[in-house]
Formats: sequence, C-alpha cells, structure tokens
Amino acid sequence: MDLKLRAIVVKLFTTDGKFSFIKVGTQLVVLCALVLGLVAFVGNNKTVTLNVDGKVTSVQSFGGTVGQVVKSANVELKSADRVSPSADAKVENGTVINVNMAKAVKVSLDGSEKTVNTTAPDVAGLVTELGVTSASSVSVPKDAQLAVAGSFVSISTPKTVSIVADGKASTATTTAGTVAQVLEDAGITLGVDDRTSQPGNAHVVSNMVVKVSRVDTSQTAATTEDVAFDSMTTESAELLKGEKEVTQTGVAGKVDKSYKLVMVDGREASRTLVSETVSVPTVTEKVTVGTKAKPAAAAGTNTGAAAPAIMNEAMWDKIAQCESTGNWSINSGNGYYGGLQFDIQTWISSGGGAYAPNASLATKAQQIDIANRVYAQRGLQPWGCGWAATS
Repeated sequence: MDLKLRAIVVKLFTTDGKFSFIKVGTQLVVLCALVLGLVAFVGNNKTVTLNVDGKVTSVQSFGGTVGQVVKSANVELKSADRVSPSADAKVENGTVINVNMAKAVKVSLDGSEKTVNTTAPDVAGLVTELGVTSASSVSVPKDAQLAVAGSFVSISTPKTVSIVADGKASTATTTAGTVAQVLEDAGITLGVDDRTSQPGNAHVVSNMVVKVSRVDTSQTAATTEDVAFDSMTTESAELLKGEKEVTQTGVAGKVDKSYKLVMVDGREASRTLVSETVSVPTVTEKVTVGTKAKPAAAAGTNTGAAAPAIMNEAMWDKIAQCESTGNWSINSGNGYYGGLQFDIQTWISSGGGAYAPNASLATKAQQIDIANRVYAQRGLQPWGCGWAATS
C-alpha cells in the first residue's frame, strides 16, 4: 500500500524521475480550485423550512430569494397568495417561509350563502376573519384545512328563540340552523299531523317565535238535524181566487250525520261530513189554490170575501169606541166610514176594495184586517183616537 501511494506522489510531482516545480504548481492550482468550489457549494446551499397552508417541509435550495426558493419547491404563487417574508426577501440558512394560498370558500352564514376569498389555512382562521363569535356552530371541525377550491362551511351564530308548545312557553339561545333542529334540541317531538308556525326547514333568525300546534284527527261527532219539508201547490177551479186549502200537512224530517273532526290544541278547528242517513223522512205539504174568478159585487154591497183571523181585536175595539162609539157600520156623511173611521182613499189604497166600496159596508173582521195593514206601515198615527189603545 505504501509503495503504491509513493508511486502516485512521484508521478504527480516528478518528470522523468526528477522533482518538477511546474507540475507541483499546476497540481496546487487545481487543488485550490476544488477547495474554493466546495466552499462556494456549501455556502450557497441553504436548508429552508417551507410552510404551505400548514404543511411543513424542509427544502435544500441554492435560491437567493424567498420567491426563488418557493418556485424551486414547485409551489406556484398567485397575486392573491400571502407570502412571509416577502417574495423578494433574501433567504438565509434556517429561514422559515410561510405561504398561505388564496382560496374561494363557499360560506353559509345563518342561511345566507356567499363566496369568501381568504388566505386562511383552516376553518378556524376563516371564522376569525369573518368576525364570527367563537360560540357559533360550524359544520366542519375548526382545525380542518381549507382547499384552494371547493370548500364549503356552514356557520350558525347564537340566537334567542321562543318556543310555545303544549301550553308552555320557553326561551333559549341556540346555534341550530333550522326550526326542525331547534325543536329537536328542545326535546319536542312532532306528530304526523302537528303543525308549526314556521316550516321545519326555515332558517332560524334572532327573536324568532315558534308555535307548535298539536293536531288530532282521530275524533268523530254525530248529530241529528231537522230537514224542512217541501211545499207543492196545485190549482183548482173549484176555489175562488185568493182562497187556498191545505190538503196535506207538511212534516219536517230528520237526518243523522257523522263528521270527522280536526282538533287543534284540544279545540275543534274543522269538521268534514263522512256520512248521512235519513232517520225520519219529510212529508210534503200539499196546497190547493183557487183560480175561479170572484163574482162581481153589487154596487154598495159587501163582496163576501173572507177576512183572516182577527188580530189586535181588543186594541181596535178601544179605538173604535172613541172614533165611532163602537158602531162598525156607521156612515155619518162626514167622509169617514165604519168603526175605525176610514176615508175612501185610505180604505181603497190599503186593499179595502176587496171587501166593500167603503168601510161602513165591511164587517168588523174585514175592517180590522185593513186597519192592521195600515198599522203595520204607519202605526197608530192615522187615528186621532190612537191614544185609546193604551187606555
């Protein structure tokens, strides 16, 4: 081994077996160049820590600036990305470079959706940027990393909500996003038919009031109702015009009905008819009316037309006693006739002509019939003795 090393040295520094200064100088120049190159290599090669959105790597780089180091690590920067130190800053061995990539994140904040541009690396940073209270409910873990594109975060801030259900009212602070979630968190279970004042998928807003109405559709009701009878009229030439005869008395019927009820919070809200059965049939009323012309009344005589049953007889007797001393056929020649002293115009215009040309030729019942017609329209005002009615 020693002999081989000696032979190499002799070869490097001698020429034809003689020591050569030229050869020694040349070898020294080459050796210095190698040493200087090694020093330059070691001096320019730097170990840099690169943190891209929380992903940390150690990078060996000859780059002189932050931008060069990032580029050498195959990280493509955009104008909206945030780099610290700045891209043109010089790097030293051990420099830590933080890169926060720009991201377009779809955010639903209390039901309102929008796209937020951020350089925050994770959900926690995004929430801080938005200025949302830390007590808010977030759909994904706060330490979750945000992707450059495609991330979605739903945030619900605390709100005060009032719930009215089962006869009780309560108030709570909640971060639930929907009415359905609020009721679930409150331990309120809805039946199939129950109703809420707000839809279950409605977004919760501050000071919202949610009323739960319990709906029961299992109850029924049964009733019996009267049914009015029909009336059938036929004409007869055997009866005088104005006369009528009931040949069959009408009888009301009855119908049994069954209803399905809708009860809301214990009170009937509506009912639907399910079935009905006639328990008592109706009997149609049959009436015969006359068509036979009345015979012409002889001048100055009563027509013989029947008057209805007397009404208010006692009252009219008192007035007649005052008006005509109770003489129902009086004709004193003063232009007023009968017990109630009708003048011709009033008598005829009120229908008295159907009985007689003037009241003195009419019966008491006929005169009282016409008097009741006038009384219905004008009261006792036409009679000067109207006061006697209350005597």
